[in-house]
Amino acid sequence: MITKRIIPCLDVRDGKVVKGKNFTGLREISSPVEFAKYYSECGADELVFYDITASSDGRKIFTDILRKTAENVFIPMTVGGGIETLYDFETVLNCGADKVSVNSGAIKNPSLIENAAKLYGNQCVVLSADVKRVDGVFRVFAKGGRENTGLEAISWIKKCVTLGAGEVVVNSIDTDGVKGGFDIEMLRAVCESVNVPVIASGGAGKTQDFIHLFKTLPKVDAGLAASVFHFGEIKIKDLKAEMKKNGIETRI
Repeated sequence: MITKRIIPCLDVRDGKVVKGKNFTGLREISSPVEFAKYYSECGADELVFYDITASSDGRKIFTDILRKTAENVFIPMTVGGGIETLYDFETVLNCGADKVSVNSGAIKNPSLIENAAKLYGNQCVVLSADVKRVDGVFRVFAKGGRENTGLEAISWIKKCVTLGAGEVVVNSIDTDGVKGGFDIEMLRAVCESVNVPVIASGGAGKTQDFIHLFKTLPKVDAGLAASVFHFGEIKIKDLKAEMKKNGIETRI
């Protein structure tokens, strides 16, 4: 059985971790470097960093924070936000990232995925898809969930995997920050369409939400969450112990 990963997500704006609901109402929480150190010590399998306003603000990613984090954290890091060129990939990887997440940059230029995969390997390229239902259809959103691209999400994700994305993070805007559980319908549609690791993001409110996710959708490789970890509502060690009790393999 594949070991399931638990991944805290650090959404960063202006050097601070922020969190909101349905991608809006953001408020600052704390230092990303301190959060990263904490998660590294308490059993997180990986970390995801998103510079959530880099694309919408038209600026580059926070390299100083990445370097400081890499010096203090020894679990894999995926970094995204404002990634639009191969040079951005190189910059982030040189700062200590293990994988690079693309969203708006890939929407503008899908060949970015293909070129990055050829240069750095599929395992290094992560597609981050912000998805919301619009008139009953899964649509891809860009610029931190602010802009409806009109793209149908499942076909877009399949295309990006074909181009070379080695992993997919599915961010459900509908369930983000609501804490009512993961978007099982959306995740099932993605899992049935691709054969690369799928990370579920958006909706975790309690330990049972992770149990339900992995039991219902065995193809999901990891559960990603933010506020429930940031505010101590779910302790990662306790979550993993409960996963083990339920027969879900995870690294303790």
